[in-house]
Amino acid sequence: MHKKFSSTVLRDARRIVIKVGSSLVTNEGRGLDEQAIGEWCRQMAHLMRDGREVIMVSSGAIAEGMKRLGWSSRPTEIQELQAAAAVGQMGLAQMYETKLRANDLGSAQVLLTHADLADRERYLNARSTLLTLLMLGVVPVINENDTVVNDEIKFGDNDTLGALVANLVEADALVILTDQKGLYTADPRKHPEAEFVHEAQAGDATLEAMAGGAGSSIGRGGMLTKILAAKRAAGSGASTVIAWGREPDALIRLTQGDAIGTLLIAPTQKTQARKQWMADHLQLRGSVTVDDGAVAKLRDEGKSLLPIGMVTVEGDFSRGDVIAIRDGAGMEIGRGLANYASAEARLICRKSSTEFARLLGYAAEPEMVHRDNLVLAR
Repeated sequence: MHKKFSSTVLRDARRIVIKVGSSLVTNEGRGLDEQAIGEWCRQMAHLMRDGREVIMVSSGAIAEGMKRLGWSSRPTEIQELQAAAAVGQMGLAQMYETKLRANDLGSAQVLLTHADLADRERYLNARSTLLTLLMLGVVPVINENDTVVNDEIKFGDNDTLGALVANLVEADALVILTDQKGLYTADPRKHPEAEFVHEAQAGDATLEAMAGGAGSSIGRGGMLTKILAAKRAAGSGASTVIAWGREPDALIRLTQGDAIGTLLIAPTQKTQARKQWMADHLQLRGSVTVDDGAVAKLRDEGKSLLPIGMVTVEGDFSRGDVIAIRDGAGMEIGRGLANYASAEARLICRKSSTEFARLLGYAAEPEMVHRDNLVLAR
């Protein structure tokens, strides 16, 4: 009988972001490990048949590029790192495409930079794309866009990217597969008395002290980056597991509740975290006033806000800004993330979504504020 985690967060998780490190993907830098990637793809297919949604964040482009270019040591020049990433990304995408297709799954390559996730409009565009791919049953394979950035290669790591993606899609869990069994109270190579940490709370300051050492020589992220990634993911309510990537059926067993690796539990529930963030905005860029019918749909039926129910638009805001939603008396009945900028919102006010393409020149979301991005005033 396998030991179980006391928490059921992994067993209950419906949307999971999986991050695998360079040393696993490339078998300690010797080139893409076809068998290992095939194993993870087989397990992801199992999870999806079980009704879960899966996103893969995969390192390994630079390491694979180094192998293809015949380089034995990681270069230090930015342009050489970018060249290696460009060459290696071809092989990485090809390998995931092949292995996922062998398991009757489609794949999509998504290259992101931290800038994509810092800019609210690009953030929402990336989110919309990823959620659409998941709805279509396609596995997004995400990597940092190392070819066009420089500071991310020097300082970035895919543990952080994995956490940012977990926040982006509001995942239930982040699974970081690494070449370590999990977190110990100290480096077990130097301190034989170090104890294994099975479960803890994400964001606990003592975890960072435990994880002070660096990781493998191939990748950039040590155990500390994984602890910090878990803390970041917990901000949107996602719990994190740090586990050995070569553990047989690790992904399947984790979703069955087996205690593999270290589980770092998010202290805040997923919906609470996002809605608290919106509620905490002190200064709003604008607002929309809605009719009585829209008020009833928002309050009584839990629906999204459609532009046809909007009467007026106030302020100057961009797509992705938090805006207030007011009733005819001017009372704030809620707030949420705007899918359209104020200038566009004025054009589609009182209009059906069938008219958006004619009025705006394009058609995007039918809602002004989706119910998932809406918090009602108490």
